[in-house]
Amino acid sequence: MTLSNDPRTRRRRLGVAAAVVGLLATLVTAAPAAAIPDPGDAPSTPERVSQEDARDTREAITAGEIPGQDEIVHSDNIKHLANIPKDALPGTNSDLAFQGKYAFAGNYDGFRIFDISDPKAPKTVSQVLCPGSQNDISVSGNLLFLSTDSSRSDNSCASTSQPASVKDSWEGVKVFDISDKRNPKYVSAVETACGSHTHTLVPDRKNVYVYVSSYSPNAAFPDCQPPHDGISVIKVPKKAPQQAAVVNFPVLFPGSGPDGGGNPGGPTNPGVSKTTGCHDITVLPSKDLAAGACMGDGILFSIKDPERPKVIDVVQDNVNFAFWHSATFNQDTKKVVFTDELGGGGAATCNAAIGPDRGANGIYDIVGRGDHRELVFRSYFKIPRHQADTENCVAHNGSVIPVRGKDLMVQGWYQGGVSVWDFTDSTEPKEIAYFERGPLSTTRLVAGGSWSAYYYNGYIYSNDMAKGFDVLKLDDRRTNAAERVRLHELNVQTQPDYFDRDDDEWDDD
Repeated sequence: MTLSNDPRTRRRRLGVAAAVVGLLATLVTAAPAAAIPDPGDAPSTPERVSQEDARDTREAITAGEIPGQDEIVHSDNIKHLANIPKDALPGTNSDLAFQGKYAFAGNYDGFRIFDISDPKAPKTVSQVLCPGSQNDISVSGNLLFLSTDSSRSDNSCASTSQPASVKDSWEGVKVFDISDKRNPKYVSAVETACGSHTHTLVPDRKNVYVYVSSYSPNAAFPDCQPPHDGISVIKVPKKAPQQAAVVNFPVLFPGSGPDGGGNPGGPTNPGVSKTTGCHDITVLPSKDLAAGACMGDGILFSIKDPERPKVIDVVQDNVNFAFWHSATFNQDTKKVVFTDELGGGGAATCNAAIGPDRGANGIYDIVGRGDHRELVFRSYFKIPRHQADTENCVAHNGSVIPVRGKDLMVQGWYQGGVSVWDFTDSTEPKEIAYFERGPLSTTRLVAGGSWSAYYYNGYIYSNDMAKGFDVLKLDDRRTNAAERVRLHELNVQTQPDYFDRDDDEWDDD
């Protein structure tokens, strides 16, 4: 199936009739999924849709406007090489990290390590049972970091759920030794205020700093008190990871009163999340720069002093953005792509009713120099393929595809699948490739699809929430040059300078 003749790029109804008013009203008033307690970014149970939406979904499948249930479709320039279904960890699949010939896949029940030396036939090396939403994952040398953002009885992997209102409940970051990939060993844990929804590694010569993003404080939670308008900074000595500890809590949104600073959300800004922390942060260490997606705000900040980050600029979009979810720099740090997780990741927002601007990416140019740099909005990008009202779909995690002189990105859109798009022209982004499956259900809104889709050493790897680990091969003259770039380690939120020859961790063959 090619991009040019795909009928799904044309407008279709899919719930536009009677559902438009109701769906828009729901999304305007609905808050994103709370970080504390569970479920994280997606609904834990399926939700039945209206009979009309179910009928429209079936009719769209019959008409060829969307793929059939579980049917795989893709553009001609992408091949699906492999899928590894979920095994011993039945929970929701989450983020990915990479090191050498290994891929590390988070799951709400723990994490899984794959040998991807043959991308056409990945093999499971080990699976670690360690429940704790959402188990955001990253690696550095022999260390693996895992985020826990659900209230637990203790910091062990044998913990059970326990209300956040109980003082001795635990949430935070766990650290594992992965020197033996077949037998990862638990090393230590650090409790952080409001848990750890996501985390970002900031490497240093002797230490690894961990920026912990969390949100949704509550006066009833002893370890998650309002206003919670900053991030936790953990310092991990490389030679003594058991001594990891919180060393700072920089306030990114200063303000007086119990609500602190940041976007006030509704009713001042209807349909926009109130800022009570950050959801995700991406750093580009070689440039001493970071971008934060913080609920109702997007921020740019300096990390010259990793323990004391300094905010440079703050932007809001109170018209089309509901929940600032993640950030990605382009190659030369002259742009940032922010994602909007409209509906908290559990809603059907990739349809004609919602339109092309909400639940999309926002492309911002970085103008100016030094601490006077500013974020300037240029355009939105959303996948042009409408999805069914039984499919959760919204902009989610992606990574740069390293091609000199081009701004290319691959990205997961939940049940919208995997999209490859070009934003070299900030004002006219366009999709150039895609891969997706048909809806998991034609009668219920069931959470699934690509949580993260990342480019690593010539291949695209996607962690599908429901279907498992996918490997894709992209063959396109616009992206093929990226195959010459080889990485030793990749945590996408610790963004490498792919063409910095001074960094011996990255090899440009």
